[in-house]
Amino acid sequence: MTSPQPTRRRRAGSSDRPEQLRAPYIQRKLGTFSVLSEEGLSLIEANADTILQETGMEFTGDPEILEIFKAAGCDVKDTRVHFEKGFCRKTIQATAPKLFMQNARNPANTVQLGGDATVLCPSWGPPFVHDLDKGRRYASYSDFISLVKLHQTIPWLHHSGGVVCEPVDLPANKRHLDMLYGHIRYSDRAFMGAFIGAERAGHAIDMARIVFGADYVANNPVLYCVSNTNAPLVLDSHMSGALKTYARANQPVACTPWVLTGAMSPTTVAGTLAQVLAEATACLSLVQLVNPGAPCLMGSFASTMSMQSGAPTFGTPEAGLMVLAAGQLARRLGVPLHTVGTLSASKLPDAQAEQEAAWGLLMSMFAGANLINHATGWLEGGLVTSFEKTMIDADLCGKVGRFFDGIDLSENAQAMSAIAATGPGQHYLGSDHTRLNFMSALFRPLTPDNNSFEQWQAEGSKDAATRANALWKKQLENYQDPGLDPAIDEELKAYMTRVKSQQPDMNYF
Repeated sequence: MTSPQPTRRRRAGSSDRPEQLRAPYIQRKLGTFSVLSEEGLSLIEANADTILQETGMEFTGDPEILEIFKAAGCDVKDTRVHFEKGFCRKTIQATAPKLFMQNARNPANTVQLGGDATVLCPSWGPPFVHDLDKGRRYASYSDFISLVKLHQTIPWLHHSGGVVCEPVDLPANKRHLDMLYGHIRYSDRAFMGAFIGAERAGHAIDMARIVFGADYVANNPVLYCVSNTNAPLVLDSHMSGALKTYARANQPVACTPWVLTGAMSPTTVAGTLAQVLAEATACLSLVQLVNPGAPCLMGSFASTMSMQSGAPTFGTPEAGLMVLAAGQLARRLGVPLHTVGTLSASKLPDAQAEQEAAWGLLMSMFAGANLINHATGWLEGGLVTSFEKTMIDADLCGKVGRFFDGIDLSENAQAMSAIAATGPGQHYLGSDHTRLNFMSALFRPLTPDNNSFEQWQAEGSKDAATRANALWKKQLENYQDPGLDPAIDEELKAYMTRVKSQQPDMNYF
């Protein structure tokens, strides 16, 4: 399958920076970084096969899953499935696509998943939000919509995401409908579906059919699902139900073990990698058994924990090694890689937050990740989406994207005529080459202050978080509504009203 060349357009909401253009995804021109030899990769794969054969994996609450595995020749005892060595790999490699597109309602924002493409998504799942004005608080639907709009203005994000924060002011059993509507109405980028349970997944597919048309959805990926295991070695019915629903609808599923070493996986990198690969391949094989050829990704959300407190830790060397190795394992398996980015345990958008964020995002990029979730805004181990960190992380995303674009070797970039014209002992400040290139030759982040100390002091001695506070407000002021066909809008609202009327409100979070 060949992918179209991404189109470029001026970024929304940034008329003061006309040189900064956005692409629908990053096309990595730099190579990946390997941390395991051929021997090491074979060892991890063999250990994963041993885990699946001897220990097996639990699939709870979903008898149909057990029947699917039994029909495929697996050894099923109660809710535990044992796999012959090589079964999962053979099943995946027989039918899983190596590359596919997730289509956005604005075709210019359609993203490639696989190959040399990387798609950056915002934070997912926090029940709290934080900004310097109101502090830490439970997230509301108003916060959710503000974040969707903010993400739409950021040129270095490529995807609208999913639960960018958990709007706890809405009924827990119905808020997924409002969140899906928010992405569809206020963004024209690709977005994620509802993850928890077959019913909610079905609602997402129904809404996608309203937007794109049923025939189009049947033949084209337009949603994105993450199916997390309950490590170690369990997939429950909430996740398997969504997995089956999306797979049958030909929509992508990222099979993602979520582990913290020492708690949900062994405390060692090699042990964790074997368990992650075992869980991921068991679930990926299920996707292919449900619907051969359904798009899927190998996921890895593997981080560390403090051996002193038991708290999650991020930006560690071990986490970096795990994602780099996961990238190698996914490439050998022949499926795209889903992983995570700017994670932090910090409570504020401070030095700890950005040190951990930069490490995590760079490691995932060098791993060759095809979709990076949590690329902006994530704080406090996933409990908080920060408006200020969203903007600081956005600059980091832009820098990383520019870095992986590599070195331009065009005639203009070689600048030989400029060097000849300027000559020894002169400067380039007034040269024609500088005037023609200064707006585009160098990446220009929005949050840093590069002025003199005196000017910085005269302007209020603002730190990065304070500058980011003003910036996200400006971005929201500059938000441009992508619009939505009124007939589609009305049909979506009618569908939501009908579904919501079928059950009482429930609040358990």
